[in-house]
Amino acid sequence: MHSQSSKGSRWPLSLHLEEFELGGKAIQQNSGHSGNRNCQVQVRGPVPNKHTQDWSDAPPRFYDRVMKTLPLMLAIALSVVSCQAAEPPAQVNKQVNHMDWKPLTPEERRVIEQKGTERPFSGTYEHHSEHGIYLCKRCGHALYRSDSKFDSRCGWPSFDVEVPGAVLRHPDPDGERTEIVCAHCGAHLGHVFLGEGFTERNTRHCVNSISLEFVPSPETAYFAGGCFWGVEHHFHKLPGVLSTEVGYMGGDFPHPTYEQVCTGTTGHLEAARIIYDPVLITYRDLLQLFFEIHDFTQTDGQGPDIGPQYLSAVFVQGDYQRREAAAVIAQLEKCHYRVATAIRSHAPWYAAENYHQDYYAKTGKQPYCHIRKKIFDK
Repeated sequence: MHSQSSKGSRWPLSLHLEEFELGGKAIQQNSGHSGNRNCQVQVRGPVPNKHTQDWSDAPPRFYDRVMKTLPLMLAIALSVVSCQAAEPPAQVNKQVNHMDWKPLTPEERRVIEQKGTERPFSGTYEHHSEHGIYLCKRCGHALYRSDSKFDSRCGWPSFDVEVPGAVLRHPDPDGERTEIVCAHCGAHLGHVFLGEGFTERNTRHCVNSISLEFVPSPETAYFAGGCFWGVEHHFHKLPGVLSTEVGYMGGDFPHPTYEQVCTGTTGHLEAARIIYDPVLITYRDLLQLFFEIHDFTQTDGQGPDIGPQYLSAVFVQGDYQRREAAAVIAQLEKCHYRVATAIRSHAPWYAAENYHQDYYAKTGKQPYCHIRKKIFDK
């Protein structure tokens, strides 16, 4: 186990032109960045006319000095621009943009982007009754809890209240109805109607099934990132996380022991199981924390913990988690990180021995092999 590596995050070189001496008077130009390499250019001679920038009165010796230093200054500046373009940024921007959204089918675009309506009694969730959360199909943010859903027999899913702050209302262009949209990405959901008396709240959100995606609640996520003590420690502190457990996943035979997994021959990875409320925290938030607490560029383990049981992986359940994991990895790769984390399908989960559970909480120690390094701009 080790402290977080600094792979994938080098600081770009900066150019410093700190002092020009014109006519014996020093003009300070501070780049605003303190570094260990300075380029100091000193030019002596008369100052040109400030209105015409005329150097005709300057002696030939001074003109020669300027012309000799100019190519060097240009070469250094070009090399700095090239270096800055090639280096990965220190942070990955998490601003809302189309890269965060699920690619839509033509029919989904017709409803979600062009404000269309799906045919009544044709949607997936009209008679859906599982316990969980309905998310925005486009951006994945929570919109409705299943306990707010009711059967209005209108042909579309109906809800009498949204997750607080998740849905916005706008006057519909028809001048009569009120449109409802996702507050995060603006996706068209449907319309809201008041005063119909279906429930005590006297409100009906009439929503297109095609605008929604359902996840069970509470939801479960699985992450493997080296020694599972440190992984669990960071997730356990996160608001919205209901419980955590460490264990083994992805191996060839059931119910392995810690000693068997440590041989590196069982195929199991040390992993953490995270149970969370998708209304309070999104799967994307969990993924970003996971990538900030371990070295996802290391290919043979984590720090000095070398072996297949310490490899980095996300075990996904269903298309939604797979798509989110792939999107975050693509975001990191776009910023020039070499991501070694594997996306693997869900596998049987085997809880580790009791003495491994909540290790740092029990011992009062602090993790030294998983130190959070912020790379996503919140």
